[in-house]
Amino acid sequence: MPKSSGPQPSSSTSSIKDPLVSLARYSEIGFIIPAAVLLGFFLGKLLDYWLHTKWFYLVGLLFGAVVGFTQMIRMALGASGDKSDANSDSDSK
Repeated sequence: MPKSSGPQPSSSTSSIKDPLVSLARYSEIGFIIPAAVLLGFFLGKLLDYWLHTKWFYLVGLLFGAVVGFTQMIRMALGASGDKSDANSDSDSK
């Protein structure tokens, strides 16, 4: 007797869900870069305060920008990989 993994979504539910998933994915890109830059800036300011220096905020700012853009590129490549997988699945049917 095969085990059921639960109810399967109908095609109408998945067609409504796809634009929402894409919207969430792409709106996340808009938040990642500013969040990474601000986090790096504030951590740099904290280091400046703690070590009595005046230049760590710049290092944190640059580090945050690099991390933010790296994460954005990773997400974009992952999204394009998902689209090519979906296209190849629909082509095979």
